[in-house]
Amino acid sequence: MDQQFTMRPVAHIENDYVEKFGIPRQAGLVDKPLSRIILEPEFRNPDVFRGMEGFSHIWLVWVFSQARRDSWTPTVRPPRLGGNERVGVFATRSPFRPNPIGLSCVEIDHIEWHTPEGPVLVVKGADLLNGTPILDIKPYIPYADARPEAKEGFTGSVPKKTLQVEIEEEWYMIYGASLCEEIRDILSQDPRPAYQEDPKRVYGVRYGKYNIRFRVENDTAYVEEIENEEEKR
Repeated sequence: MDQQFTMRPVAHIENDYVEKFGIPRQAGLVDKPLSRIILEPEFRNPDVFRGMEGFSHIWLVWVFSQARRDSWTPTVRPPRLGGNERVGVFATRSPFRPNPIGLSCVEIDHIEWHTPEGPVLVVKGADLLNGTPILDIKPYIPYADARPEAKEGFTGSVPKKTLQVEIEEEWYMIYGASLCEEIRDILSQDPRPAYQEDPKRVYGVRYGKYNIRFRVENDTAYVEEIENEEEKR
């Protein structure tokens, strides 16, 4: 039966991930920055979060708002395989899908019950771009959702590489430990495409109002510059 369904966002996310490059590839890999889940006006009733205090994690069902296409292909090239090997779209978490829907498990840090935007969930470990529309929020239930014996397909055969991160003391002096540690967490996940290994290439990550330039050599990311873009205006 051919049926048409209309879905509307119940919320959107607010954080410092202002571009796709630099966002962790999966949820839960980086605790910082904290993200705020802002309900849309029609859902700003505190009762929607009644009982939420008893849960530590939630599922977010969301839309890849910057990956929408008019067409789709049955195979994609996962970055984890170097961007060269094709596998079926339903065997990946690629954003380029028949329906651009994402699924993320995040940890609840706390709930802000009384804000001008209504009740707000503050979460850790989000892998969503700032402003991403959220279609639904569901509690994570360990006995039903956790499957430690599950197989992980081709993702299990690819090393989960992380980087050491070197940040000069001057950046700590200028911008403080909190920001520098957030940058360290982000770069440790190696945001580069898997097929790029040029040690001389300098990459740029926009994070909030900052532009971070770095290069990678021998599994170490070296922060070359941290620039406050607001100071340029």
